[in-house]
Parts: sequence; structure tokens; C-alpha cells
Amino acid sequence: MIDIGSYAKYPKTGTFGTVVRFQEQHGQTFVELDSTHLLYRIDQLIPASFEEQAAIDSKDKEIKKIVYEREDLGESAFNDAAFQQDGACHGGG
Repeated sequence: MIDIGSYAKYPKTGTFGTVVRFQEQHGQTFVELDSTHLLYRIDQLIPASFEEQAAIDSKDKEIKKIVYEREDLGESAFNDAAFQQDGACHGGG
């Protein structure tokens, strides 16, 4: 049962969220999820457990951490190369 305050999943994209409101449009019932603030047809959603959402959130945090570390490493390498631009030839030989 999908109700306000319950967790729901949109399986086509794997989107999870807490149901914050219902809206009727053109004879269809839509649900707004707090994670995207988008409306989803209620018949396209499935109930989800908090544990399921927590597992996805944990993976998302790890991915963001890895992306941040890669960007930081790339910036460090760029700065190191930029500081070595003194006109000297640093090649081999």
C-alpha cells in the first residue's frame, strides 16, 4: 500500500523516495516523491522498504566520494604540472 509518508520505488529508473502528496490529473492518480519532487503514476510505483532505500543511498554516497577523490587528484596533478612551467626542459636524456 502506498500512502503519504511511505517509501516507494519507481522500478523503471530505480528511483526511491518518500511519498509526500497525491495529485489527480486526467483521471490518473500521481504521487510526488521527495527525492526528485517529480510526479509518478501510482500504478507504476511499488512499495519499498527503508533498508532497500538505505542501501541505494549508501552506494550513491560511495560513488560521490570516488568521483570527488578523482576530481581532487586530477586537480592536484594539473597544479603540479602548471607549477613546473619554468621554461626548463624536464625531458629525459
